[in-house]
Amino acid sequence: MKNLLPLLLLVSCNAAFAAKEVIYTQNAPEPIGIYSQAIKTGNTVYISGQIPIDPKTGKMIEGDFKDQVRQAIANISEIAKAAGGNVDDIVKLTVYLADLSNFAAVNDVMLESFHKPYPARAAIEIKALPKNAAVEIEAVMQI
Repeated sequence: MKNLLPLLLLVSCNAAFAAKEVIYTQNAPEPIGIYSQAIKTGNTVYISGQIPIDPKTGKMIEGDFKDQVRQAIANISEIAKAAGGNVDDIVKLTVYLADLSNFAAVNDVMLESFHKPYPARAAIEIKALPKNAAVEIEAVMQI
């Protein structure tokens, strides 16, 4: 048992000081501020909030609210792929809504995009989002 203690300490120290890796893909929108699309540390990927920007044009998509949620999730999906995973590896979502009455529409689109077991999730109504978006979604992924 004494001989295992130094090894356990070494393993836990290495895990505590895992390097940060920047995740980037041209298939998702360029950051519009001072942040990365995602950061990977260990086997956890933190995906920055995505709004419904078309990565090809750099502009907000047109369409109804569900289309906007689909685009935000598509952006998250592309970042997840760049990190070596996919949306089924997402363990936590935070959904920011300019109008909480759109909560049911978020559920509808999530059924199209995610499989059981669904990620944990919080949905929060917020006064305003970047570029006057109606929705922003951030994610945490384990790969």
